[in-house]
Amino acid sequence: MRLVPRSVLASLAGLFASSCNGMFEKTTATKPEARAQTLHAFQVEGIDGRPRDLAAWKGKVVLVVNTASECGFTSQYEGLQKLQERYGARGFDVLAFPSNDFGGQEPGTSAQIAQFCSTSFGTTFPLFAKVAVKSGTDQAPLYRWLGESTGKLPGWNFGKYLIGKDGQPIAFWPSTTKPEDGAITSAIEQALPAG
Repeated sequence: MRLVPRSVLASLAGLFASSCNGMFEKTTATKPEARAQTLHAFQVEGIDGRPRDLAAWKGKVVLVVNTASECGFTSQYEGLQKLQERYGARGFDVLAFPSNDFGGQEPGTSAQIAQFCSTSFGTTFPLFAKVAVKSGTDQAPLYRWLGESTGKLPGWNFGKYLIGKDGQPIAFWPSTTKPEDGAITSAIEQALPAG
């Protein structure tokens, strides 16, 4: 058996830590034209089937989340609702975009999704119609822009983008980062006006 020198192990550990930190750090644009757009430029379909202009969230801090009702992370709806209750009065909203992209874990209709969220978790934040999150011809324009703006797309359900009052992405966290995680609450606190 060949032993690996400590200096090599330390270098590898540093490399691994820096690559993991990239999942939680502030986002950077990969395409300059993507940064010219903002969240507020998009029109999406609400869970009720009506068009919704995201310009309605100008001046607010939002957490855009791709959700699913039959996922191991579905219990994160509870944490998302806690964030809504904690920060809503200060100009914050969770915006939930159900997606069936990962494991077919959001098979229901809009009505079924809305009822599930309301009865199981008492959600009060806005829900939207199902969207395609993954890259491809069916990808929702909102998620295409998020991916181009940040260089990151969710790898599973419950990926989270924090968007500032100006409509620009601030940070991204993967599914494994719970809504109540200190990194998320700290970033929300920094993006919101003092209060």
